[in-house]
Amino acid sequence: MPNPWNERFAGDEFAYGTEPNDFLAEHVGLLTGPVLSLAEGEGRNAVFMASRGLDVVAVDSSDVGLAKASRLAAERGVAIETVVADLSDYEMPRDHFGAVVSIWAHVPGKLRKTLHGAVANALKPGGIILLEAYAKGQLGRGTGGPSDPDRLMSCEALEQEFPGCEPILSREIEREVVEGHLHAGLSEVVQFIARKT
Repeated sequence: MPNPWNERFAGDEFAYGTEPNDFLAEHVGLLTGPVLSLAEGEGRNAVFMASRGLDVVAVDSSDVGLAKASRLAAERGVAIETVVADLSDYEMPRDHFGAVVSIWAHVPGKLRKTLHGAVANALKPGGIILLEAYAKGQLGRGTGGPSDPDRLMSCEALEQEFPGCEPILSREIEREVVEGHLHAGLSEVVQFIARKT
């Protein structure tokens, strides 16, 4: 079965642009390495973090996207590690990462709970999870994100899904998202940061 993300990332254009996510850029100072970036796509966030001196492991199911990520890193004079893997069976080492970044990593609700539990285990004590995702109120707006409500997130759910992690920031807000041609316009998002105790 063809990977729809390979189709989305085919061609020279970057589907979500080459600049980092605004929320990540605003809070990157909280992060220490190594950093695991989930559903990294074409590399814009991983390359940005690497440019800030962080060691980054970029995971995505699309080898096409990650090939572009490696090229973008080379063009910007930084190095990132890329791993082609599906988040449903990607095994993370325990107590290893200084931070895990999840930007628009929308997976089915049941998988999300398992994935976020694994993220909590993979963080070192004191490690940070930084996440931005589309909220339930995004449905039907047409400015980005999944059309399946099961893949949309809420603060209430996220606060339960990272065991042993204390929320630092947990909010649902409306904001203008401008990231390439696929994320464009006023959006309802969840922004979440927590620290492993």
